[in-house]
Amino acid sequence: MDGLEDYAYDGFDRHIGLSITSATPDEVTARVEVRPELLQPYGLLHGGVLCSVVETVGSVAGATWFGERGQVVGTSNHTNFLRAVREGVLTARATPIHRGRTQQLWTIDITDEQQRLVAKGELRLANLAKDAPQ
Repeated sequence: MDGLEDYAYDGFDRHIGLSITSATPDEVTARVEVRPELLQPYGLLHGGVLCSVVETVGSVAGATWFGERGQVVGTSNHTNFLRAVREGVLTARATPIHRGRTQQLWTIDITDEQQRLVAKGELRLANLAKDAPQ
């Protein structure tokens, strides 16, 4: 899978069980299993997990596209929660809306096993070029 060799599977992403399943400059997919420790007190998947999935999948997508030119950092994460989830495996898919010289905008759809939309996010990234003054 192109671009995955630079992605570290440690830290928070590992804690929530997020795994990148494919990565190209035009699309990144990932999956996460809903586990009891990811639920909020009412027994529903915590919205912060969905925001984190949007952040990671969109960032991996942006970094894969930007490649050797530098690094990307998130500047805005807007995630809408559309369907409550208590169990199962979710799939996230990031696709580009805009990819420019200084910024990118990605849309991330998170679906359940029945292909129903659970959450929809937009992630804006800043492109930090290696040769740009900091």
